[in-house]
Amino acid sequence: MRKVGIFGGSFNPIHTGHIALAQAVQKQCGLDEVWLMVSPQNPLKRNDSDLLDDSLRFEMAQKALEGVDGVVACDYEFHLPKPSYTWNTLQHLSMDYPDHRFYLLIGGDNWAHFERWRHWKDILRHYDVIVYPRDDYSGTIDVPLLPISSTEIRQKVRAGEDISGLVPAGIIPLVKQYYR
Repeated sequence: MRKVGIFGGSFNPIHTGHIALAQAVQKQCGLDEVWLMVSPQNPLKRNDSDLLDDSLRFEMAQKALEGVDGVVACDYEFHLPKPSYTWNTLQHLSMDYPDHRFYLLIGGDNWAHFERWRHWKDILRHYDVIVYPRDDYSGTIDVPLLPISSTEIRQKVRAGEDISGLVPAGIIPLVKQYYR
């Protein structure tokens, strides 16, 4: 049975903090892989006019993860009904990949409001949840976090500032092109 962590998010854009976190969780929790699930629509977030097209965010995630062992960009939710409810995604994944055991990776900030998630009790009953620290919220695992945000990256691009080190070097041209 393959152990796979599901790390969902907008990845608008993906950055080095996302990748470092996924790698740290994968190693610390003994997961075979972490799938970065690029989400088309988060039901708990307001409509984000800054949200880049799904396919472009997925393209950047794929390119950013080239050569990164154990972490894979995933567009699975693009093919499911919207909005993207985690319970629906996990149920579909379990049916499509019966030889995988899925673990949900979420930040402590989301964990603090987990009861707002659709079918949250079912998620807890059927899946392991790995909580990483985020902002002022603690987690169930202790992993290093890089103080980087996608919002900050978009702002820096618009201001013409350097984003080296914030995103993988291979996607800097795409980030500059898509977010200017």
